[in-house]
Amino acid sequence: MTTPIVEEKTPSHTASVSALVLTAMGIVFGDIGTSPLYTFKTVLDLAGGSATPQVALGLLSLLFWTLLITTSLKYVTFVMRADNHGEGGILALMALLRTHKHHRPMITACGLFGAALIYGDGAITPAISVLSAIEGLKITAPTIAPYILPLSVAILLGLFAFQCKGTQCIGSIFGPVMTLWFLVIGGLGLWGVVQHPEVLLALNPWYGIDFLLTHGKVGFLVLGGVFLAVTGAEALYADMGHIGARPIRLAWYGLVLPSLMLNYAGQTALLVSGGPIEVNIFYQLCPPALLVPMILLATLATIIASQAIITGAFSMTRQAIQLGWCPRLEITQTSAEGYGQIYIGVVNWLLMIVTVGLAVLFGSSDRLAAAYGIAVSLTMLLTTSLLFVTMREVWKWSLAASLAVAGTFCVIDVTFFSANLTKFLDGGWVPLALAIAIYTVMRIWRCGSVALAKHMQVLTEPVDHFLTRIQTSGVPRVPGTAVFLSKSREQTPPLIIWHVAHNRALHRHIVVLSIVITQFPWVQEEKRLTIEQIAPDFWRLIGTYGFMEKPDIPQLLQQARTLGCDLDLSDVTYYVGYETILHCPDGTGLPLWQEKIYALLQRNSAQIHEYLHLPRESVVEIGRQVEV
Repeated sequence: MTTPIVEEKTPSHTASVSALVLTAMGIVFGDIGTSPLYTFKTVLDLAGGSATPQVALGLLSLLFWTLLITTSLKYVTFVMRADNHGEGGILALMALLRTHKHHRPMITACGLFGAALIYGDGAITPAISVLSAIEGLKITAPTIAPYILPLSVAILLGLFAFQCKGTQCIGSIFGPVMTLWFLVIGGLGLWGVVQHPEVLLALNPWYGIDFLLTHGKVGFLVLGGVFLAVTGAEALYADMGHIGARPIRLAWYGLVLPSLMLNYAGQTALLVSGGPIEVNIFYQLCPPALLVPMILLATLATIIASQAIITGAFSMTRQAIQLGWCPRLEITQTSAEGYGQIYIGVVNWLLMIVTVGLAVLFGSSDRLAAAYGIAVSLTMLLTTSLLFVTMREVWKWSLAASLAVAGTFCVIDVTFFSANLTKFLDGGWVPLALAIAIYTVMRIWRCGSVALAKHMQVLTEPVDHFLTRIQTSGVPRVPGTAVFLSKSREQTPPLIIWHVAHNRALHRHIVVLSIVITQFPWVQEEKRLTIEQIAPDFWRLIGTYGFMEKPDIPQLLQQARTLGCDLDLSDVTYYVGYETILHCPDGTGLPLWQEKIYALLQRNSAQIHEYLHLPRESVVEIGRQVEV
């Protein structure tokens, strides 16, 4: 296999580990960090609403060992090692495995559907987190109950409306606030444990096993609630490229994991002591005098957690666009300092509609918990499948070792997914339906793009034939440089042929420019540009970028000039094609319903010159009708 033209870029090159640990607190752990707000209450409801000390210890043991096995062992120890040159996330892992064998339909299906499922999680997380935080107000002011939902909706609307401003102005407080959050919930949990230290017996896994063996169907259903404790584990992997693996591991073991385990232990201690559990047991740990500040802190923590989910959806969408699985969308860079600071309006508003709709439809965190878990558990199962392939192909593990490790995780993932499937009719179908819709869109876009490329390839012409033809035809050459953006890397692009046919002239300097997005996140600068001089004043340039990079065409032309291309950069015209999609009447193209959807996506996608940020005053579009 050839050496990949990539370089590993991690934030640790430019920032101290301690600063990155603090950043990780605000970006990575928001989802899993706010799960104590609703997880233990959900587990208790599934167990029957009350519990003996033995049952309480069983529930706590299940929570402890789920955190340790799924998050610490699977994700922090194994999955985070499966990086694509520093980048994490299921799409990055899919891209890594596709570099070994390009045509891998099962690998591609796992990666794409796993990514689609994460959007479902992204819609539910803000709704359930904000609702569970605001519901604490019912403890101090029961009369406020009718206003919980409107207040939560207002917070969610404000959160999504703020996205276009970027997060740089408030990003500096994310880490400190979440650090305070973990210290507070850990401290409250420790206070409960000090009063009832016997809850630490739950560290013995037998208590959890015994609960499952003795409670039959109830024990199986409880696993669906227990899984809520680790719903943010996938974020540890997805955000690895922004933060780095080491800071995430330090933050997890240094503060996040101890705080979560202490808080769940504290809630169990309250249950063992016979404390009131009619309302959210999380808030019962807090002294009455500090309840309002605690609700405010919880609300802020859930907003930060929701912000991280939304930002993650933006980042994943850009990866999908770069890899060719999503229509081009307008991407706004909200900060010049951070590549990850972006805003995608279409994704933001669609996510807002679904999130607010879920909050209104379900009305409470208890009911919304019924819809939560299916998408994430299936994503984790798909990640385990890709991890097995990584063990075999990238790490070169033996089949026995790969089966032993990945097989164990697979059994656990299947168990949790099966338990969550029992919620299907109670709302679990919502994130699955959303994921199927997104997956279908990605598949249709890819199929349509491939069909379009094949059609365009037929219309190409050998370069020597084209040059001979324009010379014998006496096509005049006018001053300036014409840059034709094309996917064709060998023949004469149809765009040039049509330009000459309609305008009967050609610029003196011709550049055929192809942009290639690799399956790797970054490309070394010295490997960025490939130059081929086809004829005098006629060059073919191939710009190679990673899927985490933003192409810069003017900079690429400047680089080409410094490498010997005699281009007139003071007078450049960019030619791009715009295709109108028509149905193939002979039935050899896409099915009609797919063609209609692809045409709709193509019409509403951002134009290539907008996506590449070309200067508008220098861009000429050439429209074409194409049957696919």
